[in-house]
Amino acid sequence: MVAGAIAGTLTLAPPAGAVTAPPVAVDCPADLVGKATCYTGRDGNGASYAMAVPTAWNGSLVMHAHGGPDLGAESDPARSVGDLDRWSVMVDQGYAWAGSSYRRGGYGTRMAAADTENLRRLFVGTFGTPKRTYVHGQSWGGNVAAKVVETYGGRRGPYDGALLTSGVLGGGSRGYDYRVDLRVVYQYYCRNHPRPTEPQYPLWQGLRADSTMTSAGLRARLQECTGFSSPPEDRTALQQRNLDDILAVTHLPERTLESHLRFATFTFRDIVRDRLGGRNPFSNEGVRYAGSHDDKALNAGVERFTADPAARRDLSYDSDLTGKVSLPVLTLHGIDDPTAFVEHEAAYRATLQGAHRADHLVQTFTRETEHSELSDAEYANSLAALDSWVRTGRKPTARSISSSCAAFDRVYGTGCFYSPDFRPAPYASRVRPRPGGLAWPAMTATQERSWSRIDGIGIAP
Repeated sequence: MVAGAIAGTLTLAPPAGAVTAPPVAVDCPADLVGKATCYTGRDGNGASYAMAVPTAWNGSLVMHAHGGPDLGAESDPARSVGDLDRWSVMVDQGYAWAGSSYRRGGYGTRMAAADTENLRRLFVGTFGTPKRTYVHGQSWGGNVAAKVVETYGGRRGPYDGALLTSGVLGGGSRGYDYRVDLRVVYQYYCRNHPRPTEPQYPLWQGLRADSTMTSAGLRARLQECTGFSSPPEDRTALQQRNLDDILAVTHLPERTLESHLRFATFTFRDIVRDRLGGRNPFSNEGVRYAGSHDDKALNAGVERFTADPAARRDLSYDSDLTGKVSLPVLTLHGIDDPTAFVEHEAAYRATLQGAHRADHLVQTFTRETEHSELSDAEYANSLAALDSWVRTGRKPTARSISSSCAAFDRVYGTGCFYSPDFRPAPYASRVRPRPGGLAWPAMTATQERSWSRIDGIGIAP
């Protein structure tokens, strides 16, 4: 079996001649000492991984898809071990756990989904078939896990349900439009990324291919323009106005402005340079920016560009979701998530509604204001609710899940912050839609097959 993936070898099976060594027992993270046996290894495609099997194993498995994407060239073994530590609450609840660091850094939703499925097969080959298998995705990993559900999670497939937390569920072809807007709005006000004295490049590239800029260098330029890391009283009048205008136009929280700009710089470069062969998948043509001290000047002066339809198609094929879901999916999202806005959940529900699969979805929301650090009591509660849904066939509600959290909070003491009546506004209310939408040609069967052979984002022949 093969599957397309944005930049990376796409086969599920290891390359010919590759040898997958058995997992090696290692020390567990501190929270799991005495509660589980932990393992690490590297699969035949080069993806590092970590596993944990509880001493009192309930017989079920959670496959974890991590967020990011990380941009290192190699698979980082520390990533999966760190994820095991972060999500030890699932092992504490009796579930075996396995998480891949993926075969390389950089963007590639289908690649990451294939690596997650590869690891599930490795787990089964080592420990046997679990009673039930769930896939959990966090942040961009929510996109990956949702792709696992659509690609490998048929009614008779190996997965029984999915838990998506703080998920980036709008898909790559529109899920980063607010960062496209940030990239051009920032440059309009700051004129230092690039500077007039530096080689120029279209901003949809994120960063020119040969630039040696670091995250620290980008931070220095952001500080130079906006004084964002300084107390307000220490900013110049121009810095404060630049900061106010950028935040007002993009609707981004000040506390995550730097991280969004990093993504719109370094991850955009990865997508364009390393995955799309230099082609542009982004557009802001016709977008009307508002909220600044002079919207007329902003709209007249901001850089404009239109996507290459084939590049946008390839990004869509890799990361957009179809809604073709045939198993229970439960989501958990902070209402004031500053990184993956809660409106991503509205986009995902609309996708499933369009596919007539919304009956497979239950969404829950909390009053928390973080992206990656929600309450352990809520994570444990969510997994228990999903497991009960799968075992009994009785679909929970946001209110019933909210009510069941207290029992887990008595164990973890991290709080329950559900808001069962909350409904997110449409995605377009938060992220300016591209006028008229963008049509791109469908991928032919021959082009889809090419994704299994090309070490790239799916550069269509």
